[in-house]
Amino acid sequence: MRGIDLAREYFEHAGAQMLQRDFPDVWSRLAAGMAGHGSECFGFDDAVSRDHDYQVGFTIYLSRDDEMKYGFALSRAYLKLLENVPPPDFKSRESALGETEYGVTTIENFFLRHLGTPGVPRNWREWLYTPDYAFAEALNGEIFYDGSGEMSEIRRAIADDMPRDVWLKKLAAKLAAAAQSGQYNYARCLKHGEAGAAALALTDFVRASADAVFLLNHKFGCYYKWLFRAMRLLPILGELADSLEFLLTDYTDSAAKRDVVELVSGKIIAEIERQNLASPSGDYLENYAFALQRQIVNREIAALHVMEG
Repeated sequence: MRGIDLAREYFEHAGAQMLQRDFPDVWSRLAAGMAGHGSECFGFDDAVSRDHDYQVGFTIYLSRDDEMKYGFALSRAYLKLLENVPPPDFKSRESALGETEYGVTTIENFFLRHLGTPGVPRNWREWLYTPDYAFAEALNGEIFYDGSGEMSEIRRAIADDMPRDVWLKKLAAKLAAAAQSGQYNYARCLKHGEAGAAALALTDFVRASADAVFLLNHKFGCYYKWLFRAMRLLPILGELADSLEFLLTDYTDSAAKRDVVELVSGKIIAEIERQNLASPSGDYLENYAFALQRQIVNREIAALHVMEG
């Protein structure tokens, strides 16, 4: 059973009962769930995941005012619950950089930790310069219960309300980066005899192309560890994960890889045209990057370099 399913079951059979019984005054306003760092928050955990930084639990999310009034007592009650009604596979060893997010926190602090903002980004700069993987962590997992609805509404707004100009800018930047690294510089690095640089160019192409596919799905690309697995779940161009993985893992001749770069680029271009985002402009991704950039209304965003975003 996945960690998120174990966590939901533990909350429903033990956590919710404790919170309703012992904290009736705040029960209708708090939220509880599992989101943030960790493979279990994406639903990608397996037996290997459980060798470190793994435990079954949940997080209680409070407003700032409720945290000041109830936070300490709720933290003690949560630890007591783990002791008296331990969940299955309770805790693994911890690594130096790993940690879970379970326990008690404020809604504001959760989003500050992941996004650097206390909730929905407040302006186009926060939308544009927050890494996509950070948005993915803020939206993953599941909120098992949300009394006030605040936590769920913030997550919905992050998922759905990115300004179109920012979305266009992000997508244009990914297309420009993919064009430069894969369609242009990969072959040139090989001609220079720079095999290592060519490998780096392919890596940049893979990341930029994958991020572009996520954006075309109106999703956020996650941490590299789970990028291909998450990409395979996308309804639009998710099948390109296999081609991108091939570029990084197959040691065939460079001509075959150049063909795959063009295959991926062509499918992304076809999807851009299918979504009526740009008119046909050849087979070079950079042309489409500039076409998207020209649609941006906000003058400050439109004035940024095409590869910025």
